[in-house]
Amino acid sequence: MTHSTKQRLIDTGLSMLLKQGYNNLGIQALLTATGTPKGSFYHHFADKEDFALEVIDAYIAQVHAGLGVCLGDKELTPLARVRRFFEQTQQSYQKDGYMGCLLGGLGQELSGVSEVFRRKIEWCFSAIADALATCLEEARQRGEISTACDVRQMANLLVDCWEGAALRSRLRRNPESLNAMLDFYIRSVATA
Repeated sequence: MTHSTKQRLIDTGLSMLLKQGYNNLGIQALLTATGTPKGSFYHHFADKEDFALEVIDAYIAQVHAGLGVCLGDKELTPLARVRRFFEQTQQSYQKDGYMGCLLGGLGQELSGVSEVFRRKIEWCFSAIADALATCLEEARQRGEISTACDVRQMANLLVDCWEGAALRSRLRRNPESLNAMLDFYIRSVATA
């Protein structure tokens, strides 16, 4: 079980990282926002990098929980489950003011300067694509998508396209890019 102070720092840090990015996040601002003494921060985290990596872990755990719920819903067809996951993700973006994906934002900011962040974020995207590929394989077996499709490639493309649409959504502060991308993708892969 995560200590309540640590969890409060992670929750607030997630929001601050989405809005400000890594380089603009000041530890003092985080401490002030959470009412946490400096010593408590360093009790839970070695440094700012360690903190941000734990925030990423918390974020990806939320993403995987959403993937599990949506992709595991056998009441829906596999493609409907994929759509549902991304629609729920889009609702989360809306709630956050269309700040987009934490992984995408940090990936753009840090992947060129930090191998640790580059590897961590790439692993997260790959794990999302793996879960999507499993569902797309079920769609392929059920005839929802062409049997000639490479589901791994399709899953990676979906993650790539979504991240680009998330950036455009952040720039525009609306869901149009996300909705258009998802509609186009589902229409393009569906057999009927």
